[in-house]
Amino acid sequence: MKKGLEHFMTPFRMIIVSYILSMFLISFLLWLPFSQQSGVNLNYMEALFTSVSAVSVTGLTVINVSETLSYTGVFFLALAMQLGGIGIMSLGTFVWMLFGRKINLSKRLLIMVDQNQYQFSGMVKLMRGIILLALAIETIGALILGTYYLQYFDTPAQAYYQGAFGALSAFTNAGFDVTGQSLIPFANDYYVQFIVLLLIFAGAIGFPVLMEVREYFMTKGNHFKFSLFTKVTVTTYFLVFIFGALGIWILEKDMFYEEMAWHQQFFYTIFNSATARSAGLSTMDIADYTMPTMLFISSLMIIGASPSSVGGGIRTTTLAVMFLAIRSFALGKSDVKVFGREIHPEDKQKAFMVLSFFLFGLFAAVTLISAFEQGNKNVELIDIIFEASSAFGTCGLSTGVTPDLSHSSHILLMVLMFIGRVGILVFLFSVKKKETKSHYKYPTERMIIG
Repeated sequence: MKKGLEHFMTPFRMIIVSYILSMFLISFLLWLPFSQQSGVNLNYMEALFTSVSAVSVTGLTVINVSETLSYTGVFFLALAMQLGGIGIMSLGTFVWMLFGRKINLSKRLLIMVDQNQYQFSGMVKLMRGIILLALAIETIGALILGTYYLQYFDTPAQAYYQGAFGALSAFTNAGFDVTGQSLIPFANDYYVQFIVLLLIFAGAIGFPVLMEVREYFMTKGNHFKFSLFTKVTVTTYFLVFIFGALGIWILEKDMFYEEMAWHQQFFYTIFNSATARSAGLSTMDIADYTMPTMLFISSLMIIGASPSSVGGGIRTTTLAVMFLAIRSFALGKSDVKVFGREIHPEDKQKAFMVLSFFLFGLFAAVTLISAFEQGNKNVELIDIIFEASSAFGTCGLSTGVTPDLSHSSHILLMVLMFIGRVGILVFLFSVKKKETKSHYKYPTERMIIG
C-alpha cells in the first residue's frame, strides 16, 4: 500500500498537493477572528479566495485588505506571499537546513521541480542563494521605502510597516497592498515608482538570472559566461517591456494621456507595462484605459514573467522559443539557433504545448464566466477577459469587478490562479500517466495541417 502511494505521488503531484494544503491552511488562518479587524465578518469563501490569490502571488481580491485584516491577518497574508513567491519547497528546505536536517535525494527532486530546473547538481546551493538573495532584496527595499515613507505617515512604525509590506508585494509580484488604494496615492511620486519598478524587475526576471548576475559581480567578470537561459530571458523580458510601453502609449496618447504632461505619460506607461507582466500593483484605475489598451494589457499578462521567477503567464522563454521557431521555419531552417547555441527540440515542443494549453484554458474560462455572469449588469465581456487573463497570468490587475462576480466565477478564477502559480508544465506532468514502451508501431502517414 505504501509502495503504491509512493508510486502515485510523483514529485509533480507532491508540488500540487503542497500548494493546495498551504492555500487551505492560510485560508483557515485568515478566517479566524483574530486575523480580522473588530466588527468585520470575513466568510470562508472570501478567506479562501484571498489565500489562493496570495499563495499564487496574484493579487486579485474580493476584500479591502487594509479595512478587513488585522495586523495578525496581514502577517499571515505576507507569509502566504513569501511562500508563493520563493516557492514552498525552497522555504521548506531552508527550514530543514536550519534544524540540521539532511537534504536527501527526494527533497532535492522536489526543489528541482518547484524551481523548474533540469538537474540535481547544485540544487541546495541554488535554493540557499535564492532565499538569502530574496530576503536581502526585500530588506533593502523595505528600508528604502520605509525611510522615504516617513514623510507620508504619522509614525515611523506605520511608515516602515507600509514599506516592508510594499517591498514584499513588489518583489514577489503579489500585487496586494495595505494602503487600500494600491499605489494610487503615489501616482505623482516617481521615486516610489522607480524603487517599486526595480523590485518588480528583480522578482520577475528569474532567480537563476539573479544568481548569475551575483556571480558575475563576485568574480568581477573574469572568465564568466552567462548561460543561454539568462541571455534569452533578459533579452526577451526587456524587449517585451519596451514593446508593451510603446503599445500602451500609442493607444492612449490621444485618449487617457491627451492632457497630461510628458513625465506623467512616461511613468504611467512604463509602470503599467512592467506591472502588467505579473506584479498587479497600479498607480491608476486601470479601467480608465480604453478597450484596445485593456486587450493589449491582457496580452502582456498572458506573456507574463520569466521562468523560475515569482511571476506567471506563458513565460518569456516560451514566447522567445516560439518566435525563434517560426522565424527559422520562415527562413527554411529545421533547427532553431540563438546566441551561438541550438534550442533542444523538446523545448520547442514544450513551448507550443504551454501556449496551446494556456489559450485553450483562457478561452474556456472566459466562456464559462460569461455564462455564470449572464444578467450581471456590472460585468462586461472585456472585464471577464481582463480578469481571467490576470488570474491565469498571476498578475492581479483588475477592472474592479472581482467582488461583483458570483461564487462560481470566483472558484474558476481560483483554479486559474492555482494552475498559473504551479506552472502549466508541472500541472500537465502531474496528470500525465507513466510512459510505457510500445511493443508495436503503426505505419506513418502524413496529415494535412493548416
